[in-house]
Amino acid sequence: MMKQITVFLCSLLIIVGCNQSSGVQQNTELEKSIYQIVEDKNNSEIRIDSLTSFNWDKAIVFPPYTSQETMNEKLGGDYKDPSGIGSRDDIYLLVFLYEDNVVQYAEIQRQRSDFSVKELSPSNDLIKIIRYEK
Repeated sequence: MMKQITVFLCSLLIIVGCNQSSGVQQNTELEKSIYQIVEDKNNSEIRIDSLTSFNWDKAIVFPPYTSQETMNEKLGGDYKDPSGIGSRDDIYLLVFLYEDNVVQYAEIQRQRSDFSVKELSPSNDLIKIIRYEK
């Protein structure tokens, strides 16, 4: 009986641990802040570090239609994209890592704009806004 309880508890811990590691948080507050910056036509850049209040040491901006394979390669692991960017052209995906683990992500609405696509760090956090007028 004790062995069955131990096996059950170990299995439960494994299941809970796996579920928590895949539950990367979408940062909707950051999305709103970025949206407001892009909405203001006088802005030509976004300073990401000034908008974040969580620990991160690397971030990557993925353009529309980025494949899951490309994301995994750039992020250095198996990341399950919750945004479906592989088949979308209305957003860029900003994924944050801390100590090689994905910690948060934000969907950046295009708003008739494109964004510089690159790897970011807290000391190199500039995203350039490229506008397309009607």
